[in-house]
Amino acid sequence: MDSSVDNAESQLADRIRVERASRGWSLADLADRSGVAKATISKIERGETSPTATILVRIAGAFDLTLAGLLLRAEGEHGRLVRAADQPVWRDPESGYVRRQVFGRTGHPVELVSVELPAGARVHLPASSYARIRQVVWVHRGNLTIVEGAQRHALAAGDCLGFGPPCDVTFANETANACTYVVSLARS
Repeated sequence: MDSSVDNAESQLADRIRVERASRGWSLADLADRSGVAKATISKIERGETSPTATILVRIAGAFDLTLAGLLLRAEGEHGRLVRAADQPVWRDPESGYVRRQVFGRTGHPVELVSVELPAGARVHLPASSYARIRQVVWVHRGNLTIVEGAQRHALAAGDCLGFGPPCDVTFANETANACTYVVSLARS
């Protein structure tokens, strides 16, 4: 899995550079639009640092993309059939969560993502990451706490949550065991 994670990080760095260049933006332009330091963006583009999910959300938002949209562009297109061995994997260096793009294509309204959230890990995502999508989370294994705005949801294996209107969200694994969940995204 480490080589697939390394490959995904390299593809992501390339994609950020391509998205910025295609808009004719400098590093400073992207920094201003995303709120991410110019030096950080430069290190990400050169592959010297791995961006966190929070930083990726800010960069994706500057490009008028969702996090899933940016990652999908970086990971490349697949046909209708995506073999398990061909599903891109990305690891968030801050929380350690592992994201597997099970299915996603440009032009197809649905994406499937599998996430493994380590014990004790938390991921905070701003409302902007949900601006153009509808999302459902299904817990496959373990327990997951989702704080959606002021609402707290405790989910166990088999539980499913459909998200409400866009707001800040925290995914938290408050247990001593890893949690695996599936996210279904539909573009709105």
